[in-house]
Amino acid sequence: GVSHTLAESRKALVFQTPDVLLLDLNLPDGNGIDFCSEINLKYPGVKILVLTTHDEYSVAKRVLNNGASGYILKNSLSEEVIAGIEAVMNGETFLCEEIDVLMKKESEHAVWLTTRERELLRLIVDGHTNQEIADKLYLGVETIKTYRKNLILKLGARNSMVLVRMAIEKKLI
Repeated sequence: GVSHTLAESRKALVFQTPDVLLLDLNLPDGNGIDFCSEINLKYPGVKILVLTTHDEYSVAKRVLNNGASGYILKNSLSEEVIAGIEAVMNGETFLCEEIDVLMKKESEHAVWLTTRERELLRLIVDGHTNQEIADKLYLGVETIKTYRKNLILKLGARNSMVLVRMAIEKKLI
């Protein structure tokens, strides 16, 4: 089956329990990281293979800690996706090559932000609205919302207030 939202996925899982669930992290009605935990609680036999564009250590670590059995980037070759499905199906943990290298290289406490992410974080900490940030950076408001959402996801914050606190405490700006 195919679902495009968390709501659709929840409904589908009631009627069909897959052996392996390919999960994107960016869904219009929520994030896949939290959904991993939910799936593991309600359907412990379902193996989760994340297929995403997020190539950050902190995101991959959180997903794996929340019960995903594998992590593959969307730019991976189809052979790697198939290998990931087979490995996860056999009870193994699978990381695409790029994420495997990243996970071995990074430490648990490392947070790597791009220049643009640091710039956005500084503006958020300074109390600017999405519209004000969009105007300052010459970007659309929806782009700023996506950046903010990705920062929250990347840093493991619950909301913008926690994001600001983390930025200050960890001296990210």
